[in-house]
Amino acid sequence: MQRYFSNLLDNNEYLLSNNDSYHITKVMRMNVNDKIEIVDNKNVFLCEITSFNPVKARIIKKIEEENENGKNIVLVQSLVNENKMDYILQKGTELGVNSFYAYKAVNSVVKENDKSIKKIVRWQRIVKESSEQSKRNIIPEVCEIIDIKGLCNLQADLKILLTVNEKTKNIKNVLKEFKKYDTIIIVVGPEGGFTKYEEEKLIENGYISTSLGGRVLRTETAGMVALAMINYEWMV
Repeated sequence: MQRYFSNLLDNNEYLLSNNDSYHITKVMRMNVNDKIEIVDNKNVFLCEITSFNPVKARIIKKIEEENENGKNIVLVQSLVNENKMDYILQKGTELGVNSFYAYKAVNSVVKENDKSIKKIVRWQRIVKESSEQSKRNIIPEVCEIIDIKGLCNLQADLKILLTVNEKTKNIKNVLKEFKKYDTIIIVVGPEGGFTKYEEEKLIENGYISTSLGGRVLRTETAGMVALAMINYEWMV
């Protein structure tokens, strides 16, 4: 069943956004009386479409479900090209990320520019659609693009820096060592890797230099592997 997000409630009916209304009418070709799920402030409701232009849906009942694990996962991805960022946002949302940051790494091929605000708006749309597809109870936050200072100032119970440095700890051992944490930050480097200055600065500010094993993974793969491992650790 299709899932949408809305908090525009009027007289026991939800009003869907223009984009969602278009998706319901033109893409899904739904009709009056068809059922959809609507998420409002993490609560899920089974609803029935009552009218179009725009779409309105009446609450039938609340659905008791919780698809969030109670942990707060923050993924910081060094700036990459559009296709790779789309993939990272989609799969990161499916794997439970709560907040995304794009990081202006020294070796990032893609640089911040005047179009960055438009990019963030586009990224927000991508995570919303991925949240609906993967049956999330929240839409992850897409935060501002940050530099090394902003990255150093982020706070969490566990801060992981994914690197290919041979002296780093294996992520398996790091996750075993830090059993009690509610918020975790994962930082993924660019195609060219972190500079020595970046690694040293982040380690000084509480990040743990962490390895995913002997293979060198692509930047769009590394974060997803780490997220899968964390999901496994938290699985109940």
